[in-house]
Amino acid sequence: MRSFSLVLAALFSLCAFSVAAPRQGVPNVLIILADDLGYSDLGCYGGEIETPHLDALAKNGLRFSQFYNTARCWPTRASMMTGYYAQQVNRDKIAGRKFGGNRGGRPSWAKLLPELLKPAGYRSYHSGKWHIDGKPMQTGFDRSYDVSNHGFFRLKFHFLDGVKQGPTEVSDDFYVTDAIADHAVEILREHEKKHAESPFMHFLAFTAPHFPLHAKPADVERYRKRYRAGWDEMRAKRHARQKELGFGFGELSEVESKVGPPYDFPDAYKILGEGEVKYPDPWDGLTDVQKNFQADKMAAHAAMVDSMDQGIGRVLDQIRKMGEWEDTLVLFLSDNGASAEIMVRGDGHDPKAPWASAYTYLCLGPGWSTVSNTPFRMHKTWVHEGGACTPLVAHWPRGIQGKGRISDRVGHVIDLVPTVLELAGLPAEKKTGPAYPGTSLNPVFNGKGKAEVRDLWWAHDGHRAYRSGDWKIVSKKGKDWELYDMGDDRTERKDLAASKKAKVKQLAQRWEKTVDGFIRDLKK
Repeated sequence: MRSFSLVLAALFSLCAFSVAAPRQGVPNVLIILADDLGYSDLGCYGGEIETPHLDALAKNGLRFSQFYNTARCWPTRASMMTGYYAQQVNRDKIAGRKFGGNRGGRPSWAKLLPELLKPAGYRSYHSGKWHIDGKPMQTGFDRSYDVSNHGFFRLKFHFLDGVKQGPTEVSDDFYVTDAIADHAVEILREHEKKHAESPFMHFLAFTAPHFPLHAKPADVERYRKRYRAGWDEMRAKRHARQKELGFGFGELSEVESKVGPPYDFPDAYKILGEGEVKYPDPWDGLTDVQKNFQADKMAAHAAMVDSMDQGIGRVLDQIRKMGEWEDTLVLFLSDNGASAEIMVRGDGHDPKAPWASAYTYLCLGPGWSTVSNTPFRMHKTWVHEGGACTPLVAHWPRGIQGKGRISDRVGHVIDLVPTVLELAGLPAEKKTGPAYPGTSLNPVFNGKGKAEVRDLWWAHDGHRAYRSGDWKIVSKKGKDWELYDMGDDRTERKDLAASKKAKVKQLAQRWEKTVDGFIRDLKK
């Protein structure tokens, strides 16, 4: 890892740097995005995984209990960097509608956050996963390290400031999570030396804990015995801790016992062997081989989250060394809920290779995904709470009032652009293109945010949802609408659709009208 950092430093020295406008009392912004992290995977959200750095941010900052994403990686990234729903900017389809794109190019009016921040003198940096259309250096970022493939012990290709780099060798000295964090530290050191007069916006996008489950041996061993109790008991323990922390969710959601991976890869089970399990079956009914295999998978997932937290700690330490701690807004979130997927890709899976090493290919699967998404239902890709609701931790000593608060204010990744623009002193009004659908989170930061009736909508992979205030309709692909009172039933246990047909009809009509309205805007 040290040698990789030296290579990065040498490459940095070859580049020229521009001078930004002087800083005028606006905060730095560090947006940290995890990949496939579930709602309860952090200690501060009820998990048993050791995440001391993120827990400290929560203890001295703010946690959101109702913060939403799009339930999938690339739509979430498009939304949080443009301020629009992904379907508005051609980054996700709407089932049953002929118009709209899936991972297509953005309209010219949908600028990314770094371009929007230029007038305020910000320098913008990117470290890690991209998965947004266009290239970082062409969309307003001043520096970028783009890790474009999954796998953690080597990279077949990666890009530094848009220039393709050669592959890395499989080595105990290289781990992608460390490489991403090290790049962020190097960039912040460079910023301190050459651009200290300018505020920064850093997009730190980890690939952890997305599959394949690759983790450093020492980290895995620390968790190896922790999950022998099984997913039923671990889920109950996480829920109990959530109550102790003050989340107050009520009852646990019921386990979707016959919901497995969203996409079928039948050959994977032959490759992975008899230890793999397709459904979240009761733990006591598993064989000893299955229990050992599954417990070790969760140990690897936990180790990946732990390692990410360690990397975040190094980045936060660098901000402290720069003297910018008080003036930096840190936002930590996940792109979607934990994943129930099971597949074998990349370099394949060698069952004789060391556990969670470079030549293994393991996925979390629905049993442990159900635990990671505690207390909610479903998984990544679905728009029930388990797929679309994940943590948001906000920390900003000068700007967030009160320490350790949990806010139940409903938020969404579309809110990040209006929030940061307001902090930068820039208008959020649009001269071209539709108005931003999100709202600023700053009133919540300063403790003045009031409860509001807010409408949000989702469409992904045929799954749909619409939330208005405490009412939420949601449907799985090809299924009827379900209705939940989120004020009374956050875990979506009591489907009220049969007894409140008028409310279902009202919200379903709003979903249709909203979607059709966005399509009309795109056609203009």
